[in-house]
Amino acid sequence: MNSSEWSSFVMTAIGNFGFPIVVTGYLLMRFEKRIDHLTQSIQSLAQIIREGGKQK
Repeated sequence: MNSSEWSSFVMTAIGNFGFPIVVTGYLLMRFEKRIDHLTQSIQSLAQIIREGGKQK
């Protein structure tokens, strides 16, 4: 998607859905990798706790 298409898409989305929803969607897409990393970290921590604190 080039710059002009992206700008048009964003303006249409703001018009259709409202600014707060568009910003929320943007932030969710942007932070998806961080959320995935946090999920993996929490799962690893839970596994360590289940094993009684022993690390692999």
